[in-house]
Amino acid sequence: MSAPTRGGLRTAPRAAESERNDDKRPAIVVTGASGTVGHTVSALLAPRHRVRALTRDPARAARRGLAGDIVGADFADRASLARACRGADALLLVTSDPLRPDHEDNVLAAAEAGGVRHIVKVSALAVTDPEAQDLVTRWQRENEQRLRATGMEWTLLRPRAFMSKTRDWAPSIARESVVRALHGDSRIACVDPRDISEAAARVLSRPGPHAGRAYSLTGPVAISAREQCAELASAVGRPLDFVELTPEEARDAWRRRYPEPLVRALLEMSDRQAAGGKAVVADGVARLLGRTPASFRTWARDHVGHFLAA
Repeated sequence: MSAPTRGGLRTAPRAAESERNDDKRPAIVVTGASGTVGHTVSALLAPRHRVRALTRDPARAARRGLAGDIVGADFADRASLARACRGADALLLVTSDPLRPDHEDNVLAAAEAGGVRHIVKVSALAVTDPEAQDLVTRWQRENEQRLRATGMEWTLLRPRAFMSKTRDWAPSIARESVVRALHGDSRIACVDPRDISEAAARVLSRPGPHAGRAYSLTGPVAISAREQCAELASAVGRPLDFVELTPEEARDAWRRRYPEPLVRALLEMSDRQAAGGKAVVADGVARLLGRTPASFRTWARDHVGHFLAA
């Protein structure tokens, strides 16, 4: 059921409205609903479920056409999370800041208090690698442990890096026809975020068979940054040069965007990729969706407009 409008903008439903007895569809909370995965999951679920799409900026989310009832909530505000979770059946858990472990705690506490029965968490495939001890991977391992300790039913989705990370190259492609990356020949079995979203929507819609299970999600093959550059060149229709960054150059670039603890983590993750730690292809997409994962070539061609517009 859509939330009431005020000047054309959907607003967060009051608890009584979100629990109306005349709508028997399952109520599903989608955290990170403005993000890459959450936005698509909301759209996939909205036709047959009561979706509460959580975002810190409801006005911006409405302008972007976010599906479901747009609910203003903040990971640092337990009260807003508690209102959003009250009476919900399931929840998609997507947090993104390893420097704020309290965010995950706040969502889980609100879900427990609100009677949520099933949590589908987007984690990271690196948690299965004992050699991975960077900040981000340790944070996700701890998040998984927190979820298991709640007593709620859970399903873990563990994707490899998103293919959409290459969108960061769009400005240099537009200005210089250049892609710059560290360890350009190392391969990673990156995954199309749409496959992650479809997997999450499938589990949220039919949680029973997936309770207590973890799924590793990758693309169909491992691909290097140099090979991704070639695929993007084919998509945009012009040659692109690949420039290998030194570790120092990569560190300097990341420092302009991230705090130092995350910069160190990114360097550690890159070194592990260079050592072959991210090249294994998993079968989670096939198990959940019954098909082969999307290739990077498909992702690049479907998103070529982003690189051309930049």
